[in-house]
Amino acid sequence: MAEPSVLQNSPNTRILILGIGAFAQGCAQILKENGAETFVYLTRDYGHFPPSLASRTYLNSDYPDLCSLAEQLDIDVIIPMSIDWTEAEWATQLMEMDLGILCPAGEALRIERERDFARQLCIEYGISFPQSWHAPDVASASAYVSEHAKPFVLKNPLCAPGSPIHTIICETEVDTLQWLGRVDDRDGIFLQEYMGTREAGHVAFVSNGQIHSIATNQEYKRAFTGNMGVVAGAPLGGIVEVDPNDKYGLAAALLNPLLPWFREVNYHGPIQVTGILRDGEWSVLEYNSRLGVTCTNMILRLLKDPVTTVDAVSRNQAIEIQFHNRLQFGCSLTLAGYGYPFIKLDGPLLPVNVSGEFNCDVWWNEVTGSGPDDLAMTGHRIADAIAVGESLQETIAKAYENIARIRCLSSYYRLDVGQCLWPPGEA
Repeated sequence: MAEPSVLQNSPNTRILILGIGAFAQGCAQILKENGAETFVYLTRDYGHFPPSLASRTYLNSDYPDLCSLAEQLDIDVIIPMSIDWTEAEWATQLMEMDLGILCPAGEALRIERERDFARQLCIEYGISFPQSWHAPDVASASAYVSEHAKPFVLKNPLCAPGSPIHTIICETEVDTLQWLGRVDDRDGIFLQEYMGTREAGHVAFVSNGQIHSIATNQEYKRAFTGNMGVVAGAPLGGIVEVDPNDKYGLAAALLNPLLPWFREVNYHGPIQVTGILRDGEWSVLEYNSRLGVTCTNMILRLLKDPVTTVDAVSRNQAIEIQFHNRLQFGCSLTLAGYGYPFIKLDGPLLPVNVSGEFNCDVWWNEVTGSGPDDLAMTGHRIADAIAVGESLQETIAKAYENIARIRCLSSYYRLDVGQCLWPPGEA
């Protein structure tokens, strides 16, 4: 196995991104444009080609010891796409190295990893949380639903990419009972009361014992226009609004009360809360200890100095968040391919054609080729078109203008991003 080449005496911040596809490509390219030296550690067995357009890449099976690779590349900061990095054999050693990691670990990570822990934390700090229960098995879950005679959202108690249960939103008691007969309960089942559709999120950095609000966001999680279809494995689109003053009140209700806990567990890194508005009150649906697949590259574009910010947060230092003066909004649209969101359906390697020049970011997902002008789809998510701008209308229009330039047989994208679910608290 050849050793990775290393740039000697580079004055730039050296960042290793753990991920694949559009997330890794966009993250690497944006940080590189802002002065960093970027590298990508490919953590899964697909989505390898796009990151190679922006950075040198290293496959995890070729470099099983991430710590050794980080040392050879003289890495300063690690940016993980998923929390599953903490389960790797090298995780403990990585956390002992003199580098920053843009994700909490240990006790701090339980807020995302364990859904019932997040529920208990909210109770302790007076934060509203839907009626929920960690059922040990299907039989217990069915009895609980019947007893309470209301619909529940079904989730895996432990949050991880390979969880046996992916979120199933049930809108009636009968829906819930029917789905319970189909789920894999080897981890148990986390039942969370269905609270409606008035959902939104808020993203912040926690560093040096302070919470710094960044943006309010909305993820379009259902597969099809009109909020129809199933909840997809990753959102089909998203809106981000620069919101350091928490204009919609999500941080005040759902994040700020946790400041004592953040300090107690030395939490530093991103925190995203997804909330639901009912009867004028925000309640927590879940917390994530990452910026998110749809949010990361929009937020990096909106920050005035993303490299310095990421570096400081990863090391738990004092920060001052600054945004580009004329950039207030981001819009993300995903072009989905054949079979999505039913990923067990496979299609051929269909050609991906682009007409005209892009005038916003377009990051590729499950595609391959000899270059950006010679592409074919290899999976279910083809590309993300991401625009940023001063007004919401201008930003949405630019994203749609660019995604319409990409054609692949049987592909589609949602037509209503920004027209529903926004502003936060809308149904």
